[in-house]
Amino acid sequence: MIIKPKEATSIINSLIGGVVPKIGVQHITVGRSSEINAMVSALDEVKNGHSMVKFWIGDFGSGKSFMLHLLNTVALKQRFVVANADFTPDHRLYANDGKGVALYTAIMDNIAIQTKPEGGALPTLLEKWIEQIITKTAEENTILLTEIRDQKYLSLIQNNIMKTINEITEVGGFDFGTVVMKYYEGYIKHDESLRRNALKWLKGEYRTKTEARQDLGVREVINDLNYYDMLKNFCKLFVNMGYSGFMINLDEAINLYKISTSTMREKNYEKILTIYNDCFQGKVENLFINFAGTKEVLENPRRGFFSYDALKTRLATNKFETAEIRDFAQPVIKLLPLDHNEIFVLLKKLKEIFDFNYKTQIQISDDEIQQFMEELFNKPGASEFLTPREVIRDFLNILNIIRQNADVDKSILFGEIEVSDERPDESGLDGIEEL
Repeated sequence: MIIKPKEATSIINSLIGGVVPKIGVQHITVGRSSEINAMVSALDEVKNGHSMVKFWIGDFGSGKSFMLHLLNTVALKQRFVVANADFTPDHRLYANDGKGVALYTAIMDNIAIQTKPEGGALPTLLEKWIEQIITKTAEENTILLTEIRDQKYLSLIQNNIMKTINEITEVGGFDFGTVVMKYYEGYIKHDESLRRNALKWLKGEYRTKTEARQDLGVREVINDLNYYDMLKNFCKLFVNMGYSGFMINLDEAINLYKISTSTMREKNYEKILTIYNDCFQGKVENLFINFAGTKEVLENPRRGFFSYDALKTRLATNKFETAEIRDFAQPVIKLLPLDHNEIFVLLKKLKEIFDFNYKTQIQISDDEIQQFMEELFNKPGASEFLTPREVIRDFLNILNIIRQNADVDKSILFGEIEVSDERPDESGLDGIEEL
């Protein structure tokens, strides 16, 4: 296994903490080859100008977040700009109190490219695009590249920025272009405050039009109503720069399901429908949006996606699909649990990464890994509650104990493992009053 030290540390620390590592997930991928092949095909379609929405559905701890991070890795290699965000009680698709634009800000904060896979790549992308405009302007006006950055050519560059943005954007293009011009002005004049304000606007962090007008001279701000248009503008900008497209991963859809008022919940589902229709009707190009949630989030007839009829008809599973015969081209991809052989392979990979990370050689044989699995899977409640997340965390915790206590009796450690129900309570919501 060829793995970077940074990846190994990220994998071990994240998995012990019960979360998916931001980088290196390709090194711990097992049993998902069909899903990965489907991803690559979907990315090729999006690269060719189509847009797509996928729903990754599985039980708690079944690997939904893992698949989204794996999608990131694959997409970054295919020259996509990618971003991840979680739905939370304060991050929604539809809102009238700032929760929609808060989701947008989380997306913009987490923008990643291959050279910055951990996020925070928006300033890098802006400067890269501006450099392309500078080069183009210099060529068109036969000005030397060494001279074009002089302030006397500022308006020439700004005109080209606005012209290009007008060509590629639709809604909100004027203010978008004005702010990018201001960013360039700060870039040329070494005015950090101006650059910071422009970035603040582009990330949806201005709350009042007055403040934005004072700082940047623009009439509008990004808000709950227009943030989706701005995401589409950025998608066009990234493609204009030469990227394959823009992929956005939205995890923890349980938090839309949990919205207590039916009207607000339906408005969020209506927004999903809008995005779905835009992507599959060709109203937007090169955009790939992924949602991840549990089966209950999808199929619950009272508060899941299926409670909204227009979504139910679009997200119904192919009736000819079985556990053995899968259809990965449909919008909903149901993640089946890893089997015991796949989990064994995964634990062996993790042991190798653990050894590499700590520069050690833990004495644990294949037979002992099997013994660990048997102990765990035979515990009361294992068949109902046990998830890959818990198996992985227990295994790494045991490796940590062995690493620091070489004489410990492994069989005693294995016997002390307990299985608990870590799933979030989705059933108790029925008692919440609906408005």
